[in-house]
Amino acid sequence: MKTISKLATSLHVPLIHIPARDVTLYGELDIPAGAPGLVMFAHGSASSRNSPRNRLVAQIIRDAGIGTLLFDLLTHEEEEQDAVTSEFCFDIELLAERLLAATRWVEDDLELGELKIGYFGASTGGGAALLAAAVMEDRVAAVVYRGGRPDLAGEALSKVQCPTLLIVGGLDEAVIELNQGAFAKLRCEKELRIIPGVTHLFEERGKLDHVAQLSAEWFRKHMGEGDD
Repeated sequence: MKTISKLATSLHVPLIHIPARDVTLYGELDIPAGAPGLVMFAHGSASSRNSPRNRLVAQIIRDAGIGTLLFDLLTHEEEEQDAVTSEFCFDIELLAERLLAATRWVEDDLELGELKIGYFGASTGGGAALLAAAVMEDRVAAVVYRGGRPDLAGEALSKVQCPTLLIVGGLDEAVIELNQGAFAKLRCEKELRIIPGVTHLFEERGKLDHVAQLSAEWFRKHMGEGDD
């Protein structure tokens, strides 16, 4: 695991450009002063860095003293095409490749490269987060996956080394089974949290906040706490 050199001052960059092969991805970077790590968001279909749900979770993670990078896994043109054909949202290898490109962009930065890296995945983006975590080995500190299809990571599940938290709604029966099957294949430190009375999107009052708090606690536990 990398040595930590915490940023002395907070950092907010409202628009960053991340090269990913032949495309450019756009994101928003926010890091509290003294943060021990940076959580990168891998969203699912019909979502983006501007999603109110993603931004709520990101804010609560930042309130816990950890930085966030919200970015789009697809270009605008790809998003428009995916809305019609759904050809990109289940292309886990492509989504993981984009997440890895963003991770390497962070690692190559003189300041950001010293922060611990975490992944927060939702829906199909979570499968990409697990696949990317398997590739990154011990260079990822922790993963949280909310309400998705971890089974989409396939054989990579057994290669994930970092602590992994799976969160699923108690009323999302089909997804519970998929998460339980994926959980059995994970060989890392792991936890499966089933939240009672909650549906797939965690739309019930206060439940997404609860997911965010659980996520923040998981990242703080495995990244360390920021400076006061």
